[in-house]
Amino acid sequence: MPNIGMPEMVEIEPGVADLAPTADQLTQYDEARLCLYLRLLDAEAEGADWREVARIVLKRDPAGEPERSRLCWSTHLSRAKWIAATRYMELFGRIETKSTKQ
Repeated sequence: MPNIGMPEMVEIEPGVADLAPTADQLTQYDEARLCLYLRLLDAEAEGADWREVARIVLKRDPAGEPERSRLCWSTHLSRAKWIAATRYMELFGRIETKSTKQ
């Protein structure tokens, strides 16, 4: 039975890959992690230490796996900046379209 009129369910904290996508368009991975990208941008704006951000936001262990953690943090932060600079209008258009269909 279809969920008519029911909002689409989203995962609150989806898992984070070691590397962010590099595609030149938004991916499903990106869309599912928009809050994560915003948290990364906010943390950078506040001058937060990358290790703290990797531990809290990305659920990585910078003490035990510093290289892996830093790479995860840097690729996701770069992706967040790319989305903010080049794809935000596309993204808002998708969000608006989804909300008007519900």
